[in-house]
Amino acid sequence: MSTGAPRIALVAGEASGDVLGAGLVAALRERHPGAVFAGVGGDAMRAAGVDTWHDASELAVMGLSEVLAHLPRLLRLRGALRARLLAWKPDVFVGIDAPDFNLGLERGLKRRGVRTVHYVSPSVWAWRESRAAKIGASADRVLCLFPMEPPIYARHGVDARFVGHPMADAVALEPDRGEARAALGLPFHAPVLAVLPGSRLGEIERMLPAFLEAASLVARDVGDLQLLIPAANAGCRAAIEQALSRAPFPVPPARILDGQAQQAMIAADVVLLASGTAALEAMLCKRPMVVGHRIAASTYRMVKGLGLLKSRFVSLPNVLAGEALVPELLQEDCTPPKLAAAVLAWFRDPEAVAALRPRFRAIHETLRRDASARAAEAVLE
Repeated sequence: MSTGAPRIALVAGEASGDVLGAGLVAALRERHPGAVFAGVGGDAMRAAGVDTWHDASELAVMGLSEVLAHLPRLLRLRGALRARLLAWKPDVFVGIDAPDFNLGLERGLKRRGVRTVHYVSPSVWAWRESRAAKIGASADRVLCLFPMEPPIYARHGVDARFVGHPMADAVALEPDRGEARAALGLPFHAPVLAVLPGSRLGEIERMLPAFLEAASLVARDVGDLQLLIPAANAGCRAAIEQALSRAPFPVPPARILDGQAQQAMIAADVVLLASGTAALEAMLCKRPMVVGHRIAASTYRMVKGLGLLKSRFVSLPNVLAGEALVPELLQEDCTPPKLAAAVLAWFRDPEAVAALRPRFRAIHETLRRDASARAAEAVLE
C-alpha cells in the first residue's frame, strides 16, 4: 500500500455486485477516509463515492448466446479497462463477482504487479474444484461468502478468507412476519404463498407456468390462498403478467410486487422458488420453501454425463446444512403435481415448519460476520 491516500480499483458486473461494492467501499472509507476509488459500478457504488468509468450494466450479460453476441465488445472493454487501470496505478484491484470478466482482468493486472482480490468465490464447491487453482492464478486473495469455500482453495495453495455474507448481516435474525404483512396490506391469518420464478426473463418463461399450475393445485386444498410474485424490474413484471393472463387453469388471487422479494418471503407461509440466491434469502427469512429448477435438457445431460456437478444439493440451505432441509425438485421432478405436493406438505405440517426455524437461524448466525468490514480488512492487508 502506498504511503499516500490508497487508490483502490473495483469492478462490479451486476446489481448484486454493485451492492456488495458499495458496502465494501463504505467499510474501506471508515478505515481510510482519504482513499480514492475508481472502476466499474452502478448507482450504489457511485453513491458510495466511486468514480465509475463504466456502468455495471455494460458487463451484465447472461446466457451463452447473449455472451457470444457481446463477446467482441466485452473483450475490447476489458482491454481498454486494463490499460486505464495500469495507467491509474491502483494499490489494489478488487474484482466483485462477474468471474468471466473479472478473472481475466485480474490475471492481466497481477502479471503487471498489481495486487488483486476476487470478492465472491465462484461455486467451486459445486462445479469443478480444479478451478480453484486457476482462480488463484488471477487473484492474490479470494474473499468467500461461505465457510466451506476456503478449505477447497487451501487444497490448491490459494489464499482465501471467509468474510461472511452481507445478506446475512442485513436480514434480522428473527424477521417480523406481522410487520411484513401489514406493510403489504395482507390479513395476518390469510394463507400466503410467495412465488419467485427467478429474476431473468428466461427463468420466468421456463419456471413460472409450472409454478402457477402448482399454486392452482395447492389452492384446491388451501382455501383463500393468496400469491405474492415479486418482479425484479419492469421487464420481469411484463413477463409475469403475460404468464398469468395465458394460464389455462384457475390461478389463485395474485399480486405482482415491484421488487420487495424479501418482504414477500417474510410475509409468506411458504415460498416456491427457483434455485439461486433466492433460496439463501428465504432461509435467512426463516421461511419453509420448495426449490424447483429446470435447465435445458441438453445442458443437464452434459452436466450429468461429464460429472461436473460435485455437490449432492443445488440449493444453498441444503448445501450449508449438509443435508436435505428443504425439498429440491429438479428437471423431470419439477412438475406441477410434485411441486404442489411439496408445498402442501409445509402448509399441513406446522411442527416441521417450527423445527426448521432453529436450523435456519444457526446457519444465519454462521454467515453473519459483518462481511463488509471483514472484506475491507482483507483488502487493506
